[in-house]
Amino acid sequence: YEKADAGIAFDGDADRMLAVDECGNIVDGDQLMAICGNYMKAQGKLKKNTIVVTVMTNLGFSLMGKKQGIHVEKTKVGDRYVLENMLENGYNIVGVIAQPDKPIGRKKILEPVPTKKVALKHGIPVFQPYKIKLDYEFLKELKPDLIITLAYGQIVPQGVLDIPPLGCINLHGSLLPKYRGAAPIQYAIKNGDKITGVTLMEMIDKMDAGKMYAKKTIAISDDDNSSSLFNKIGECAKELILETLPLYLEGKLNGEEQDESLVSFCPTIKPEEEHIPPCLKTYEFVNYVRFLADQPGAYLLLDDLKFKIYKAKVYSNNKAYDNYKIIQADKNGLLLTCSDGVVQLLEIQKQGKNRMDYKSFVNGEKDILGKILQ
Repeated sequence: YEKADAGIAFDGDADRMLAVDECGNIVDGDQLMAICGNYMKAQGKLKKNTIVVTVMTNLGFSLMGKKQGIHVEKTKVGDRYVLENMLENGYNIVGVIAQPDKPIGRKKILEPVPTKKVALKHGIPVFQPYKIKLDYEFLKELKPDLIITLAYGQIVPQGVLDIPPLGCINLHGSLLPKYRGAAPIQYAIKNGDKITGVTLMEMIDKMDAGKMYAKKTIAISDDDNSSSLFNKIGECAKELILETLPLYLEGKLNGEEQDESLVSFCPTIKPEEEHIPPCLKTYEFVNYVRFLADQPGAYLLLDDLKFKIYKAKVYSNNKAYDNYKIIQADKNGLLLTCSDGVVQLLEIQKQGKNRMDYKSFVNGEKDILGKILQ
């Protein structure tokens, strides 16, 4: 066996890696994952001095490549895909930065974000600064060469951008310069787009305004909502970073400046936006439902109670109506009027009740025909 710098040994003819402890004893695969934060398969030789530090939040991803890196992730499942895939492809993640754990559900139980779970599984240290702009001294001690972020959810200060010698790059969830800002995935759904993607870009002190190094596109289906599109974006980001990171580290990606005349913005979604606006057309209504599904969910008011709508489809659009009125509520459909037609509500949740399909709802609600939702 050849003993490597980090206490890892490998057999050049074997299909597995072996780790040795301080006394030279070989440890098994589970211990290897805990010690190294990385597991390499199939005759892969250890990439010496390839240490990646991961920083994670509720929707961001950052990675530092060659020698040291930082990974910043937000809490959607897609971010977990990226982190796991980097680990599977031989990157040594030495740290993850995450947003502070937040209470989930009615019992307000603290739940780690998905990337934190991955990090802990692999024995990777996790950092959770409340505000990265006030607490980043630990990054200086890690001495990363590169930082990669994905929808980090916080403004990254210039002090952080100045740390890695290879710079900071971002995996942004849109085809820039379209949809700069905090909610590019949701706005693509809201606006009824058919194509979106991920842009690998330079991080500068202006929001999402740096040079573009690479793009990868994906299709948005009529059945997609924001939750499903987050997963698609995660897969897309995973593929894009694996394809382009080696080129970036070799200095082969020059980057392209963004055309400022084509810039559009997508600000953070506010709680009051969860209330469906009045007088929407049928397609606007359906897209608005998709825009906020599965979380937090768009709603109207039914008898002054929140009536969340998670899934809907256009039923007809050949007649104008003045308000949102339930005109059918039976096993054949739950129909609601819009400004230019009718939509069918497929999955709903009345305040205080569980989420359910429309058939279950109409079976338990006998006096809703003719009700006006506001």
